[in-house]
Amino acid sequence: MRIDVLGAVRALHDDGIPVDLGGPRHREVLARLVAAGGRMVATDTLVADLWAEPPVRAVGALRTFVAALRRAIEPGRPPRTPPRVLVTEGPGYALRLPRAQVDAHRFEDALARARRAPEALAGLEAALAAWRGPAYADVTGSVWAQRERARLEELRLEATELRARLLLDSGSGAELVAELGAHVTEHPWREPAWGLLARALHRAGRQADALATLRRARTMLVEQLGLDPGADLRRLEADILHGATTLPPARTVWTAGVRLGPRTTVELARTLALAGGDALVHSRRDRLAAVEAAERTGDIALTARVIGAYDVPALWSRADDPEQSRAVVAAAERTLTALGTDGPAELRARLLATVAVESRSADLSGTEAERAGQAAREAEALARELGDPALLVFALNGVFLQSFTRPGLAAARDVIGAEILDLATRHELPNFAVLGRLIRLQSASALGDLDAATAHARAAERLAVSTEASLVPVLTGWFRARVTAARSTEPGGPTAATAAAHYRAAEHALAGTASMPGLHRGLFALALLGLRLLHGRPAPTDPGLDWGPYRPWAQPLVLLARNRVEEARTALAATPEPPLDHMQEALWCLTAHAAARLGEHPVAARAATALRPARTEHAGGASGLLTLGPVARYLTEAEACADQG
Repeated sequence: MRIDVLGAVRALHDDGIPVDLGGPRHREVLARLVAAGGRMVATDTLVADLWAEPPVRAVGALRTFVAALRRAIEPGRPPRTPPRVLVTEGPGYALRLPRAQVDAHRFEDALARARRAPEALAGLEAALAAWRGPAYADVTGSVWAQRERARLEELRLEATELRARLLLDSGSGAELVAELGAHVTEHPWREPAWGLLARALHRAGRQADALATLRRARTMLVEQLGLDPGADLRRLEADILHGATTLPPARTVWTAGVRLGPRTTVELARTLALAGGDALVHSRRDRLAAVEAAERTGDIALTARVIGAYDVPALWSRADDPEQSRAVVAAAERTLTALGTDGPAELRARLLATVAVESRSADLSGTEAERAGQAAREAEALARELGDPALLVFALNGVFLQSFTRPGLAAARDVIGAEILDLATRHELPNFAVLGRLIRLQSASALGDLDAATAHARAAERLAVSTEASLVPVLTGWFRARVTAARSTEPGGPTAATAAAHYRAAEHALAGTASMPGLHRGLFALALLGLRLLHGRPAPTDPGLDWGPYRPWAQPLVLLARNRVEEARTALAATPEPPLDHMQEALWCLTAHAAARLGEHPVAARAATALRPARTEHAGGASGLLTLGPVARYLTEAEACADQG
């Protein structure tokens, strides 16, 4: 059997006869499992994806759809024999089919091979030919389908351009003129496509048309985007003007050493950063290269614009690449000094906001934290004086990232998130509207208001469809796992095993986002530890768990779980104060719990002092990703231990 989703959703038996999948909901369940790429999709997630407002018997209806699909796709399966294709796994379902039997997966694999090896061109052409229309064409109105449709469409455009480039590089491609002409008409902002069209025209002996195409691209980029053509287009135009009979292959957009102007480079880097994934990794690299190139020009105003142009919303208080962040902050500080206090207010505000955003609180020393906080306050004040909403939301992003000065400030961060959301909504700044929603989700999670946090999660997911913010559903998946963990302690709630499975599914989704090590490392281990503490169980002792930056605070409890009491006492004595970040309440609670169990009165007293302002919050809830339960529980045991000393 094979399943096709590049067009309307359908399934075909091996002999090509269509499978009767049933109604629209049946097809959507199957399509959603295809989109998961073989990973388990939890029942709760499927229900949320199928219904904006789930009916009372939604889970029962879902089970009915699954049962009908199983009968349709495995008609010969004997009674009481476990299904082999649509299987039950943990708290949900998964589709077990070889990737070659799903057209979307064949397409992605063919594209990956063609990126690595030009000889894979034939496979790429076959995969492109399999498209019958927009992906998941008959699944309308679903956030997950819109997200997948946008992702696959972007890959299709890339594959179209890669196919053309491989053909042109091989010495053919004159026949591509009509196809590429239609392509650039439909997607005029894709700069590499203009170069491909010009190369195809040149290959067809139409040099004048090739030059006219490049000049049309230049006019469009300059007049409508304010960008200069990239190095590849400029080089191509020069080669044609100089009468070159053959044109060198165009470099890909990711090739190291592409010599774009610094302003153009940082604008491209900003655009790619908002796409997330691998593009985010490349954008960071290109952004730093643009800053360094601007500094080499000696033009202070240009350097300030290039540094301040990268106003990409930032949510997490630990940098993914601390070394690069420090390099950007240092460049911003140098440029601020060169501008002086009388420099243009808008440029100074952007540089100060950059210092605040790039100086993630988890990575700072005391003096660095003080400087970053001051930069955030100065940027906000300048932005308010200038009355520029886009600049103000960027400055407020810095204020948010510098707002973790002590435990217990979730309500203050919610005020910041509410203003960002209001400004972004009124002034059509959708990427910052997403940020505002996620900040408010985190704040509501910290305050234990899971209904409000869930509403913000849904709103963020809806925004993510239009902004192509690929990380949002990953973060909201973690949030829903955090909700499951919290409710696993309630009578009639999900089991602890179900909550652990939800965390594991969220971890698998985040593991595919290699561009966010500052968020990813240690998160799953800390979530499991929190779940165990919620249920009064010892810490997990699996040696394969990666505790990442949280190891010093988890280690005493892990050693206690192994009955190594004196080693745990030594580890607790060496535990530092937590960094001032999203996890500080959680880490102080781990210290408080270990101190109470070991009878370490001074440590318990120190933890109690730190936690008192956060008495009404939930440990770990400020992340929106996990929970250790109410801070009050850990504060109470720390105070009891301290009183005994």
